[in-house]
Amino acid sequence: MSTPPPPVSLPPEIVSLADHESHARTRLDSNAWAYFSGGAADEITLAANRSAWAQIPLLPRVLRPLAGGHTRVELLGRTLAHPILLAPVAYQCMAHPDGELGSACAAAALGAGMVLSTQASTRLERVADAIRDDAGRGPLWFQLYWQHDRGFSRELVQRAEQAGYEALVLTVDAPCHGARDRERRAGFRLPAGVAAVNLLGLPPPPRVPLRADQSSLFDGLLQHAPTWADVQWLQTNTRLPVLLKGLLHPDDARQAVALGVAGLIVSNHGGRTLDGSPSTASALPCVADAVAGALPLLVDGGIRRGTDVLKALALGACAVLIGRPALYGLANAGAAGVAHVLRLLRDELEIAMALTGCATLAQAPQALASRPLRPGQQ
Repeated sequence: MSTPPPPVSLPPEIVSLADHESHARTRLDSNAWAYFSGGAADEITLAANRSAWAQIPLLPRVLRPLAGGHTRVELLGRTLAHPILLAPVAYQCMAHPDGELGSACAAAALGAGMVLSTQASTRLERVADAIRDDAGRGPLWFQLYWQHDRGFSRELVQRAEQAGYEALVLTVDAPCHGARDRERRAGFRLPAGVAAVNLLGLPPPPRVPLRADQSSLFDGLLQHAPTWADVQWLQTNTRLPVLLKGLLHPDDARQAVALGVAGLIVSNHGGRTLDGSPSTASALPCVADAVAGALPLLVDGGIRRGTDVLKALALGACAVLIGRPALYGLANAGAAGVAHVLRLLRDELEIAMALTGCATLAQAPQALASRPLRPGQQ
């Protein structure tokens, strides 16, 4: 049994998620940094995710009753202490030896939800065993990438069910990788000892000879890309609620509602798939209008402040997910770093609520400035 690494203390100057990112840059090698921090192509969407939240104004309210306020929300039949979950991030052992176990334990300690990636570098059973019996933890969900072998997908789902995961999150916005220039420049490769351990045993896809006039993408890889029919198949082959992650178009949201999925996550894959796609902050209100409260909406992408969390809930989400910030916290100090990131966000959310006169998150819509103040107005 390996000896765990000594705990790492966070420098006192780390007081924000941006500080965590800056410090993580000094701890991750260029290979891991390119993978975790990079986006697709020119990284337009990556940048837009962050700037879009920053451009949404909040309107302070004063002298409102705030005593007894709280950050609790309801999600899929559970009461969460706060609306912050950890998004699925692959290969977390590249950031810290504790990997997904460190993230899961931090999430459980802070009452946050955890979504484990199909491409986790720790077995899904081991993660579930570590936190399943923690009474104060948030929800534990398993993110699913559709596999070319339906039988293997079924076995993966059954493993998640047996391990105690409470929902499946099917990622639907990545039938292929985006053009990730940063990874290609870095010559990205998985380091020794890091692998997608939950996919061990997956048989290789059948090789179909291609003619010279055929595309290796459209006539090869995308022959196995999931469709709406596969969503229906998944729903009938699991007892768990199924959420779809990666929707931006209102028509896709309406179709998901028609299929009876349990929830939607408005996401552009952190800007890692289609560069030039809308920011999640701009897409969220349109999707919220389309579903009209028929199912829970969550959102990720570019959330770096508690004010961003409040804005997301004001625009129609019931919870948010964070990916890179938690990964940076993990790189900086293992589980303690992830816990610090979550604590910062929750503290900032409470501050934002207090300063906009929101005692509960049900009041979040009133925090938005419906129109910018004109010069001279106060």
